[in-house]
Amino acid sequence: MSGELIRRGTRNAFRSLATGIPQAAVAGFWQDEGFAPVDELDYDDTSVRRWTFQSYAERVEWGDLAQVERALRVFEWQLRWLARQETHTDRAFDDVRAWLDRDGLVLDDENKIHWSRPVGLEHSLHALDEASGIRAELDRAHRALPEDPAGAIGAAKQLIEATAKVVLHERGLPVNDNATVPDLVKAAQQALNLHPSAVQPGADSADGLKKILGGVSAIAIGIAELRNRGYGSGHGQTRAPAGLGPRHARLAVNAATTWCQLLLDTLADPAAPWRTQPTEGNTT
Repeated sequence: MSGELIRRGTRNAFRSLATGIPQAAVAGFWQDEGFAPVDELDYDDTSVRRWTFQSYAERVEWGDLAQVERALRVFEWQLRWLARQETHTDRAFDDVRAWLDRDGLVLDDENKIHWSRPVGLEHSLHALDEASGIRAELDRAHRALPEDPAGAIGAAKQLIEATAKVVLHERGLPVNDNATVPDLVKAAQQALNLHPSAVQPGADSADGLKKILGGVSAIAIGIAELRNRGYGSGHGQTRAPAGLGPRHARLAVNAATTWCQLLLDTLADPAAPWRTQPTEGNTT
């Protein structure tokens, strides 16, 4: 992918909405969020309102999270203006809602736009060539909360597996589909010089951070053990596990997400030590 947080299709859908908004308002929404139009625009359109929208949208760095957040506020101003019109219908925003969903965003009943996944993680996912496996497990985990704690724990374990395999693939290292979760966790962290046993110069090897990295490894392995002991989906049980509730599922999903984000942030970081230092050998 290009690394853009908002797809071109999503931007085009909001550009189409500008057709029903006065030109001055379209420009005003962008200006209120600190944007200026580009000096020259290579874009033809019969609608001056859509052309105005595009002249500002071209200024946005769609891979820059801070600018994207401001652009999303522009989109919200558009939606609220349109929602106040007498001609507005309940289905009017179905198209943009579907496009936002593809970008990991949710449009609520008050026409506010929220990330459905942690923002930092979403940024890291967009930097990957292939993130569909990780996205699928993230979506599965959050859909399962809070009605299906076992399903959420199972998805949290699979999120860890998917992330580890993506890291190894991105690093050009072999991936054993039959490897255990502890082996995958160790291999992925070694691939990024994040395993606590790796002693390399730099902040990632400071004593305090080494303890945190050890704890993160234990968290990932603990989630797999929780699932394997029957508290997560994926194994048939003669009796449903007692005492499992939404709080346990949230703990597992949030912990798995933290591990996932640590690895993907490190993978995407241009200054991460793994880019310049030798990486521990992998046996996966």
